[in-house]
Amino acid sequence: MARSAASFVCQACGARTRQFFGRCSACGGWNTLVEQRDTAVDNRRRRPVAVASEAEAPRRAHRSEPIASLGETPLQRLTSGYSELDRVLGGGLVPGSLVLLGGDPGIGKSTLLLQSARAMAEHQTVLYVSAEESAQQVKLRWRRLGEAADAGQATPALSLSRLQLLAETDLELVLQELEVLRPAVAIIDSIQALHDGELASAPGSVAQVRECAAALARIAKRQDTALVLVGHVTKEGLLAGPKVLEHLVDAVLTFEGDRFASHRLLRAVKNRFGATHELGVFEMRGQGLAEVSNPSELFLGQEGPCPGTATIVACEGTRPLLVELQALVSPTSYASPRRTATGIAVNRLHQILAVLEKHLGLPLSRFDCYLAVAGGLEVEEPAADLGVATAVVASFRDLTLPAGTVLVGELGLGGQLRQVSQLELRLQEAARLGFVRAVVPRGSGLGAQAAFGLQLLEAGSVAEALVAALGVDPAME
Repeated sequence: MARSAASFVCQACGARTRQFFGRCSACGGWNTLVEQRDTAVDNRRRRPVAVASEAEAPRRAHRSEPIASLGETPLQRLTSGYSELDRVLGGGLVPGSLVLLGGDPGIGKSTLLLQSARAMAEHQTVLYVSAEESAQQVKLRWRRLGEAADAGQATPALSLSRLQLLAETDLELVLQELEVLRPAVAIIDSIQALHDGELASAPGSVAQVRECAAALARIAKRQDTALVLVGHVTKEGLLAGPKVLEHLVDAVLTFEGDRFASHRLLRAVKNRFGATHELGVFEMRGQGLAEVSNPSELFLGQEGPCPGTATIVACEGTRPLLVELQALVSPTSYASPRRTATGIAVNRLHQILAVLEKHLGLPLSRFDCYLAVAGGLEVEEPAADLGVATAVVASFRDLTLPAGTVLVGELGLGGQLRQVSQLELRLQEAARLGFVRAVVPRGSGLGAQAAFGLQLLEAGSVAEALVAALGVDPAME
């Protein structure tokens, strides 16, 4: 009879030991020993295996075939009930796929998935496994979200008998329920709370997370069940647990946002069935999460233009977002000026300030500079460089950018303005929101029809772009 035993394997050199040590005795690595489950077979009960001769051995079946002869099976997706979530997933959940959703505690992961499960249960069977909350706690949230969803409907909501709830932390019982129920969608909240009884480690450890996820993945692939796993995050904001968990799943989503703000951002970090770096925007309300149809309204200032502000068009995946940048430049009281950036990498701000000082002669090295992206959005693409430079110069010279002006362009170290991707998509979104002027790099090749009614101001350098945007030469006193 087979029996299970625990061993610890060094992830650096592969050395194996029966006892956990903080340091590997073979290679000397610290905290590299990870528990693994071994299966030892009792030799006394092992059946003898007859070895056939080469002539009597059956030939192995030929399983491979030319890739060109394979038939194409249409990809049938399951809608999640929310267009923003479907956008990030690439069109919906794929049967048999695994999705890992991570986010800070209290950000709204359970609320989002319970709302989605309620919507999906109207068309297929959904299993919600709550490993962190009791069944009564989930029922209270489900009732509150249900009252909000049913408000204003002329007819009562469809029966939700297809939504099954299991409050359990034992992996074996969860696998049995999946085998018996065979749901179309299963939600595990969360993977760190599940416990495999055959492992001696505590729930949430590396071995527990890896073994539980692997067991769930096997049954999900076999039954074509779309599986959604909720994962914890570390203090640095990264998904907790082993990296093999991110390689195992088909999509990795992150739920971001300030707990003290109302909006939440859903990003796709990895997606085997769609585009990565897609963005979905939700707003947290008293009755749950609501989709935001026009996300640009969250990141644009409600007041008119003021000194030190500029508007850019940032692309998150295939979605253009108009974002307001705010800059404050003031004389420093210290030997080295302060540089603070919120929403943009501070090293990017240092580079832009150096370019402005080198090519425009602005003495920014004697001034503190503070930069912030309105709404708490993280802008990583270089297309925001021109907007950052304009906001800094406008604050330094106490100038106000004309209303209805949007800036798009990457800033080179030589002061030149470089082309950006998806320019037409950005300009189309700016024109839809009522902007009338756009400062873009020269040589974009956009005609009058492609400008969508915007007045295009092309520039080849940052100096030309600032003159076109502000109407004055920023290098002049």
